[in-house]
Parts: sequence; structure tokens; C-alpha cells
Amino acid sequence: MPASGPVIEIRAAGAGDASVMAAIHAACFAKSWDAAEIGQFLGAPGCLALLASTAPAGPPQGLLIVRSASDEAEILTLAVDPSCRRLGLARALVGAATASLREARSKRLFFEVDKGNSAARGLYESLGAVVVGRRPRYYEHGADADIFSLAL
Repeated sequence: MPASGPVIEIRAAGAGDASVMAAIHAACFAKSWDAAEIGQFLGAPGCLALLASTAPAGPPQGLLIVRSASDEAEILTLAVDPSCRRLGLARALVGAATASLREARSKRLFFEVDKGNSAARGLYESLGAVVVGRRPRYYEHGADADIFSLAL
């Protein structure tokens, strides 16, 4: 592997990807989305679903789903297979999503992050996102969520 890390391929997700996306989601979250729940976003107006892989034409290792309305957007979910973390997949997914959103003239991206998720918080803060609010006991396990905003 080169010193700069693996080459990461990003592609749009399609209806046939719902099952693999659900498997990644299940590996990352105690309360995960199944293929039917993920499928409702694939191809829906205003939704962008992306997959990331470190192998050319390899199986997806990470996913991101974002929904936009007017000039704002929200990350609905971002997940990277635990065995593939710290390779830059999440950063690449967010980068590809923000580039697409900028092209679509979105001005701001919002997302919630578990207050205790230091890895996600560090990523978003390194991209220039700032905390603009809090949702107390937002997650099923009782943790608060910080609401982040990123100017596009």
C-alpha cells in the first residue's frame, strides 16, 4: 500500500445495492436499516447514495446516503465496515457527496453525530463543520446527538 493510502473508488448506489448496503449498516449500528429501508432512498428524488471501495471494482466497504431539499442537505447515514476504518473511506464519501451537492447548488449540509463518536466528530471538524445544536437523548441507547453544519 502506498504511503498516501489506498486508492478509493466511489460510485453511485443503485437498487441492486440495497442488500450489501444493509449488511454494511448492520455491521456499524445496533439499530440498523434493512434492505427495504435503504431501498426507499435509492433513486428517490433528492437522494444521493454512494458506495466506496478500496479495491478496483471490489465489494463496497462504505456507504453514504444524503437527502437534499432546496439549498440544504442532510446526511442520513454514513457507515464504513469496521474492518476497513481509518483508510479514508468516510472522508472520500463525504468529499464526493459535498462535491455533488455543490454542483446542485446546495449551500449547507447538516448531520447528527453521537456526542461520544470521537472519530466521526474529528472527521467532520477537520472538514470545517461546526456544532450548531444538540438533540438530547436522540439515539436509542440514550446518547445525545450534536447537530453539525457544513457550509458548502
